Amino acid sequence: MKFSVIFEAQLADPTVEREHRLIRDCVEQAVFAERMGFDRIWAVEHHSLKWYAHMSAPEVFLTWVAARTNTIRIGHGVVCMPFNFNHPVRVAERAAMLDLLSGGRLDLGAGRGGTEQETSLCGVDKERTAAEVEEALRIIGRAWQEEELEYHGELIDIDPHPILPRPRQTPHPPLFLACSRGETLVRAAELGIGALVMGFAGPGSIAQMRSVYDAAIAGRDGSRFVSTAVNDHFSVLCPTIVLDDGEQARRIGIRGQRFFAQSIGHWYGGAGVPDEAVVAGADEAGEMRRAAEQVVARLHELDIPVRPTSTATFNADHAYGTADDAIAYVERLRDAGADEIMCLVQMGTVEQEACMETLRQWGEKVIPHFRSR
Repeated sequence: MKFSVIFEAQLADPTVEREHRLIRDCVEQAVFAERMGFDRIWAVEHHSLKWYAHMSAPEVFLTWVAARTNTIRIGHGVVCMPFNFNHPVRVAERAAMLDLLSGGRLDLGAGRGGTEQETSLCGVDKERTAAEVEEALRIIGRAWQEEELEYHGELIDIDPHPILPRPRQTPHPPLFLACSRGETLVRAAELGIGALVMGFAGPGSIAQMRSVYDAAIAGRDGSRFVSTAVNDHFSVLCPTIVLDDGEQARRIGIRGQRFFAQSIGHWYGGAGVPDEAVVAGADEAGEMRRAAEQVVARLHELDIPVRPTSTATFNADHAYGTADDAIAYVERLRDAGADEIMCLVQMGTVEQEACMETLRQWGEKVIPHFRSR
């Protein structure tokens, strides 16, 4: 099993000064993650999502991190693949350059970037995002394996051109897809690419999603593969804060996750501005449950079908506590079918000291427990 750290670059009460410090702090965490034995870092791409994600140029962030590290894999995940965000050929060029300069350490994930805030910024047609993501993956897979790329599809035409440079990895860096629903998992399996799964609903939900992914792998015939290189890796998000004081870790983690849930709800579901002012000593887990109930009520009022994932971000049962608590939770994720644990540490209200201590605890206690097995 692999271990990684994922960066959204979340920021409560954003100012220019805090934003600049946040990005530098994320770099410090990523470099430290290599020292602590993590296998990979991931950096998302989002645009104009104040509070939720200030990571608008992950390819630059990851290049900076790659230059300061030697062994940790560099996960560009996910790239917003609709064409008005990123032309597929430009993705192939930038990713190949990063793979080359990092010595073949790149992994590339694809996503839709489907919020109204993002699509309106870049003029993306929301109705075409899923189709454009799939077509982009086909173009990228082909661009890295042919002397000249020529592509004529339903959405885009590209006359013969060499795509330069070629990546260091042969035939190319592993490909992934962000997956939050069963139909997306089926698509990832049929395309022959790895799954990056949100794990907020807990191990039971992860086991169900893994079974969907495995069933689609077993039933595919290869006709939809986007590349000759097939990747069946199943990565699972794991919110975590680990300290010697388990209760303090749980308070910090739940508060951070509450901010995460509120900020994602603001941009994805039209909820109010995140309330980062959490009263000391409050029952934050109880507040999370009440907030989840409010989300369900709001979705019903708007006549929007309620999926299990709609309120999953308010579930507080994660790897919060001591190292032993984290080990126990990761064992549940492993048994549910996780190939990789993507640690979500940098949530909007979590201070840098707690982030760094969490990475240290994972590196010195949690990861070695599973390596030794």
